[in-house]
Amino acid sequence: MSRVQTLTVAVAGVALLAPSASSAAESIHLRPSRTEARRVTAGPAAGSGLPTALAHVAVPHRGRVEPVARDGARELLTRGANPGGSVTPGPATPGPDGSGPAIPDTATPDADASDATTTTGSATPAPTESGPSPSGSGPSAPATPAPVTAADLLARVSGCTPVSKGRYRKDRGRAATVPVCGTREAVYWKADMDIDCDGRPGRHCNAATDPHFSSSTAFAQSDGRALSSEKLPYVVVPAPSSLWDYREHGVRGGSVAAVVYRDRVSYAVVGDTGPADIIGEASHAAARSLGIDPDPRSGGTPSGVTYIVFKDSRVTPLEDREAAETQGERLAREFVDSSG
Repeated sequence: MSRVQTLTVAVAGVALLAPSASSAAESIHLRPSRTEARRVTAGPAAGSGLPTALAHVAVPHRGRVEPVARDGARELLTRGANPGGSVTPGPATPGPDGSGPAIPDTATPDADASDATTTTGSATPAPTESGPSPSGSGPSAPATPAPVTAADLLARVSGCTPVSKGRYRKDRGRAATVPVCGTREAVYWKADMDIDCDGRPGRHCNAATDPHFSSSTAFAQSDGRALSSEKLPYVVVPAPSSLWDYREHGVRGGSVAAVVYRDRVSYAVVGDTGPADIIGEASHAAARSLGIDPDPRSGGTPSGVTYIVFKDSRVTPLEDREAAETQGERLAREFVDSSG
């Protein structure tokens, strides 16, 4: 063999014994440093082999630095429970060819670590309208019933069962056309309204303003004085007679009355008595509360007023206007809701 042939065989043997730098890097899926590349190209040192992995060589992967363990397996950064978005290293699963760990596509950069470690749990539901009110969990108070209207009362007294033995006149010299009607709860009549200004004198009710003025009333207030027609709404009942005696039907001084005119309702007390054969009279204050002219000379109305007196009721003290209104509203509601 010539010298040239011998040299060629020797060079070929060296090439077969020394693996290329690129194949060594591919076997461990790492890019060797320039120093390691030169060492591989030159061949292994005597008595030593090519290392299977390079310790802690930084390999870029989607912008994140991943350390490599000394045993050749990459250490994948896995999400952990450490606070502050820290991660816990853990072993990776080998790749499909068994030559190295596979990097899952779901790995996220450190910039997204705070989003990945967001605490999850059951959310507190927002309050709804059907839930308990903030003020407490107990049942709500019952709703206050709507006030009784004039239409409610007029519907309740649309018929008449007479309790008087005859009929009354609205004014002297007029025909007797008004009966007193009754139910189990009340007596009532439909008439006109004349103004009774009797009682304690005042600016509107006195001998100068009313030619028929009287300083007394059939029923007195708690201090013994006469009632004030200007301050207290009261109604007048006919004096007891063979025609009708109010006392036999649960009516007395201080009994509660509801007076209806058009679409208005006013609550009053029985405060005075009038002629035994005439019906339809109320105080200055009662007329004013219903929008009727309260002047004792020219005021009043010729028709359209309904008087309802509740049996066995009484305001104490008799002059307590607020108590008359409170009791009147309650009794009117019971009267409207009853069927008797």
